Amino acid sequence: MPTSAISRLRAVVLLLACAVAPALQAEVSELRISKQYGLPYLAAVIVEQQRLIEKHARALGLGEIKVNWLTLGTGGSSTDSLLAGNLDFVTSGVSNMMLLWSRTGGQVKSVSAVGAVPLILVTRNPNVKTIADFTERDKISVPTIKVSMQSTILGIAAAKIYGDAASNRFDAFTISMSAPDATIALLSGAGEVNSHFSVPPYQNMALKSPGIHAVLNSTDVMGGPATITVIFGMVKFHDANPKTITAIFNAFGDAQEFIKHDRRAAAEIYLRATRDKIAVEELAAMLDGPGYAHTQAPNGTLKYAEQMFRTGAIKTRPSSWKDVFFPVAHALAGN
Repeated sequence: MPTSAISRLRAVVLLLACAVAPALQAEVSELRISKQYGLPYLAAVIVEQQRLIEKHARALGLGEIKVNWLTLGTGGSSTDSLLAGNLDFVTSGVSNMMLLWSRTGGQVKSVSAVGAVPLILVTRNPNVKTIADFTERDKISVPTIKVSMQSTILGIAAAKIYGDAASNRFDAFTISMSAPDATIALLSGAGEVNSHFSVPPYQNMALKSPGIHAVLNSTDVMGGPATITVIFGMVKFHDANPKTITAIFNAFGDAQEFIKHDRRAAAEIYLRATRDKIAVEELAAMLDGPGYAHTQAPNGTLKYAEQMFRTGAIKTRPSSWKDVFFPVAHALAGN
């Protein structure tokens, strides 16, 4: 073959190699994901303990990937870590995701819903029968002031009683604590915390104690089971790692199906991982209770967004739940 023809052939091969290089570029080999405490994170615990992301990554041809799970006390610390590049994904409240979605101009979105559970506001103040009875002398612990799911739901409840202008009426009564710490503070009877907008199973543990009673249930406020937690990350990660996103989505789908079909086995896995002090039978029965929904489809997204927009927590209001979820989830029957 003439030298000129060989040179042209080499040039063509080089151009083809450059054209396909982006498609062949390897995706990440390691993931860093945060979660928090309680049953809103049950599906995340199942995914972690059964190594479901790793399983689906192999099935998609990604080989062996390492998934590092971190348990953090509040959503605020998780979202800060995501923006700083110290986490790839955060499992936290819908409100924390929505806050970052708004702040970043849509550069943070959800992969999947994680947990739909009832959140119960409990108190040791015998004079508080409804939220209208709270005064400035009461202190209500929530994971993150103003933007946690508990604060958002409390605001929705306040608006129903006092009108939209009073959506943030109870913000001044709230302080930030993790669920385990808040439960200890509530039950001790010492300190300023006399109420806790809790999560299961901590709220169930608290309600067994004399003098503790329920004031508000999120399921009643939202008109049925509503999504509390989602897994979310950056759009730039999504665009660079599409198969990894699919592996995460499929893993959480497996976890929800597992919980749906074997509540006891799910409870056993959760208790082995968390060492929470509750009987497996009680926990399994809890998962069958009102307010629980084991599904990837988000429910209540726009209600939360409306409340956050009303109070100024977010500056942009999504027109659809799909605005704040990656396309991998768009075929779900969400709202």
